[in-house]
Amino acid sequence: MSKLGVGKTESYVTVVGETTAEYTEKRSRFIATLKHCETEEEAAEFINALKAKYWDARHNCYAYSVGNGALKRFSDDGEPHGTAGKPILSVIEGASITNVCIAVTRYFGGVLLGTGGLVRAYTKAAADAAAKITKAVMTPGTVISAECDYSSSERLAKLIADAGGSVENTVYAENVRYEFFISDTEKQKFTDKLKETFCARITAKELKNEARPVEIK
Repeated sequence: MSKLGVGKTESYVTVVGETTAEYTEKRSRFIATLKHCETEEEAAEFINALKAKYWDARHNCYAYSVGNGALKRFSDDGEPHGTAGKPILSVIEGASITNVCIAVTRYFGGVLLGTGGLVRAYTKAAADAAAKITKAVMTPGTVISAECDYSSSERLAKLIADAGGSVENTVYAENVRYEFFISDTEKQKFTDKLKETFCARITAKELKNEARPVEIK
């Protein structure tokens, strides 16, 4: 296993969910599985699950970039040095994504592919899986709670939507309370607009800070 270190970024492009692709070269099957992983532990759990699933395969090679790109690892898993893990990592880097793992399982078909053939095959399988992804920007932001009377609820909901906020919970009681996520880049503008629109009659309470994936359309 090899390891590379790079700097962190605050906001980064990642993927949503999991994709698979299969490529055959001279009877060897290359099954690529790509998944969003936030940490090295998540990547290891994902890789081990695939090894258990494809227990009879000759090789389970992989590469991942986690920690917002701070940690990159790859493995040839018995293939000739540099023919599997590094090409898979190159696919991740070429797609400009992080917090992702790609594992490529190989079932040997009885014909040797040579170093060049292996590099092309592992690259092709990984790239086919990467071509199916849904990209998302992991966006730092804040979960906010804001409460208003019923007559103001539509205006508040529109204000949240106009700021790109995502309402996650609405509570209807004596008043209406919205809990929503808003990006750090929009938070101050939303707060200013809230005061301007409602003359400080409505206040927003910050519940927690976290990063969320926002799909790239």
